[in-house]
Amino acid sequence: MPIQRFAVEFDRRTVGIAVRVPGGFMFFASSDRFAGLDGRLFARARTLERELKRHAKSGRRDRPLGHTAIPPPSQPFTTGEKI
Repeated sequence: MPIQRFAVEFDRRTVGIAVRVPGGFMFFASSDRFAGLDGRLFARARTLERELKRHAKSGRRDRPLGHTAIPPPSQPFTTGEKI
């Protein structure tokens, strides 16, 4: 079954992607502005939308994005080392 993923826009800018996973949507931020929401699971797309608005309204600056510690659900997390 193909993985469903969607570009997430806020204020006419792409700020990340949402990937459908069991239990809802996992958000992966591509904007430092929303790094605090990176890797969070949202039960519904509408919940993610509300949280983006709340986060933006708070005016806080998040940490710069590095790589996420949570791998996409279709790929296992690996360090590249053989065990």
